[in-house]
Amino acid sequence: MDYTDLVPQHKFDFERIALLKTQSLDAIRSLIPELLKWLQDGNWPIFTEIQSVLLPFDRELVPHLRTILKLNDGDWKYFLLMGLVRRLSEEALLDLKQDIMDIAHTPTTSDRDSGADEIAKELLDAIYCMEGKRET
Repeated sequence: MDYTDLVPQHKFDFERIALLKTQSLDAIRSLIPELLKWLQDGNWPIFTEIQSVLLPFDRELVPHLRTILKLNDGDWKYFLLMGLVRRLSEEALLDLKQDIMDIAHTPTTSDRDSGADEIAKELLDAIYCMEGKRET
């Protein structure tokens, strides 16, 4: 089977989402970069479903997320931070701490315009709380 056939072709492609959900993580793994593209707009109907497909990968997503968080696309960062990133494990959030700090403390104009910097600040507060709990 050509697993690229599982990647949604449009924002209403629930058929492919249903197929994705029947696949093993191994079958989906190579599709992660393509699936992350469907998280560029939180208003797309398949947005939440794509997050659910990707969430089990947790820390495996970190290198892919780092690449996106370095782009000059504040909207994409905003939707990732508001959605998928918030739902990751503590370990994955800690892995992304520096990337989130960069957005919070040295945002691009696009980050400020989209509100990604404010979401990054909220996530940093949560990360600091996690770190505090780990120390005690």
